[in-house]
Amino acid sequence: MAAVSSTTALLLGACLALAPAAWALDKPTDPVVLIISGNVSVTNAGKTAVFSMEMLAKLPQRKVVTKSPWYPAGAEFTGPLLRDVLAAAGAKGSKIVAVALNDYKTDIPFDDATQHDVILARLMNGKPMPVREKGPLFVVYPLDAKPELQSQVYYNRSAWQLARLIVQ
Repeated sequence: MAAVSSTTALLLGACLALAPAAWALDKPTDPVVLIISGNVSVTNAGKTAVFSMEMLAKLPQRKVVTKSPWYPAGAEFTGPLLRDVLAAAGAKGSKIVAVALNDYKTDIPFDDATQHDVILARLMNGKPMPVREKGPLFVVYPLDAKPELQSQVYYNRSAWQLARLIVQ
């Protein structure tokens, strides 16, 4: 077996450190805005993974510009990919129950996180979203990216005022 150079070892270590599944969850230092429970293996509050807005902002960010029934002229949403947030919590399953601040619940197939670039939007048009404008978090599908996403099924999965994800 060939010896690994110190440069190669350093690069490999850096890549592994940046892999979403390897992220360690610190304790939030500002208010918790998202709780992930159920089938999670990386926790930071008992048996749950909790995230503050600052923690979500530190994950890689994605922008989605899309029209929707709520914003027919379109809007730009920014936040981490749902799959990256789930990976940070070590989440595995077949279904995610998204729960809003008002206890609205919707089921999201786990595969949606991998098949579509679904984001947990924390900004709309570059600004934080207050509760009265669907914030602080909004599950946003890239509705304009694929015609099949422009249906009531995906509109119903687009939970706003998101507070919890229960992974089953």
